[in-house]
Amino acid sequence: MELDSIYTQLIMEHNRSGHNKKTMEGPDIIEKGHNPSCGDDISLELKLDGDIIKDAAFTGVGCAISQASTSMMIDLIKGKDIQEALDLVNTFIGMIKKEISDEKELEKLEDAIAFKNISNMPARVKCAVLSWHTLKEALAQR
Repeated sequence: MELDSIYTQLIMEHNRSGHNKKTMEGPDIIEKGHNPSCGDDISLELKLDGDIIKDAAFTGVGCAISQASTSMMIDLIKGKDIQEALDLVNTFIGMIKKEISDEKELEKLEDAIAFKNISNMPARVKCAVLSWHTLKEALAQR
């Protein structure tokens, strides 16, 4: 099986699973993200315990790429402190912009590394980074 097909399968699994797609009871932060070029629209909810992201969830509509990227991001940030989460945001965006290509550095993105070659599809880049930019905005409120 080729790497691209494994990545595609991963994206489709996260898009279908919906395990992070729900409304959270009593979130500490709610941040909305919108991609006007394709209509992706998410609402990211975070529950914090001090500087630790205790839980996260999202609601909204969008393409498989935006929904899967959001789900993968949430899996990554749960249990991390704010600085670790921001580091993951910077690594993900750096990977998309092809500014970070060191495999060792990218390993910390776990499943989200599936979006490594999305920059080859410029129209889909905004879909992949929507939730990551939304998270960065949400954490700026702290």
